[in-house]
Amino acid sequence: MSLLYEGKAKRVFSTEQPDVLRIEYKDEVTAGNGAKKDAMVGKGRLNNQITSHIFEYIKKEGVDSHFVQQLSETEQLVKAVDIVPLEVVVRNIAAGSITKRLGFEKGHVFDYPFVEFFYKNDDLNDPLITDDHVKLLGIADDTTIAQLKEQALRINQALIKLMDEMGLALVDFKIEFGVDREGQLLLADEISPDTCRIWDKATQENFDKDVYREDTGSLIDTYQTFLNKLEAL
Repeated sequence: MSLLYEGKAKRVFSTEQPDVLRIEYKDEVTAGNGAKKDAMVGKGRLNNQITSHIFEYIKKEGVDSHFVQQLSETEQLVKAVDIVPLEVVVRNIAAGSITKRLGFEKGHVFDYPFVEFFYKNDDLNDPLITDDHVKLLGIADDTTIAQLKEQALRINQALIKLMDEMGLALVDFKIEFGVDREGQLLLADEISPDTCRIWDKATQENFDKDVYREDTGSLIDTYQTFLNKLEAL
């Protein structure tokens, strides 16, 4: 088994099966496109376990993903996919970049959830792009764009339901998709407090990576509490 790719939070390895990969979650945390970076013992375990739980949950809700199974505390097996070079963001409540970009007050509840596309390109700092940009860049056609939005909103509904059971509000999240060897569009990468913005409904306390971005608490303790809530369902 050889290392195929190493990113900020994960390593990807080949397996004996050409259409299956092994993902190892790292004990590293970054923010600001890597401008802030730290090693944190236990983070890989937490993100792997949280993502595994959530992928299993949304499968029951009818959402197909690349997830095959959790392999160990820090590893999982996934289907090999060609990643669509888009970060697909769904927003329910105003927070983060959209408050600076469009002037929405933090905490403003949008009339309806909506989808944004960000072009996965480190040199360009992952810019926000339109549907036309997606087509002109050759990333996806109208049909695939519609599928991406439909799937993202479906995942949003499933996650809102899950978070509600935990007493939490889903503010926003980013996901990635990939295409498998049969041409099927699948949810890929991860869903965890690294990729979601989650608030406690009663206290507005963060249950996500903002505790690290803003130095407001222990990321490991926060993620462990989130996992405990998830496992208690």
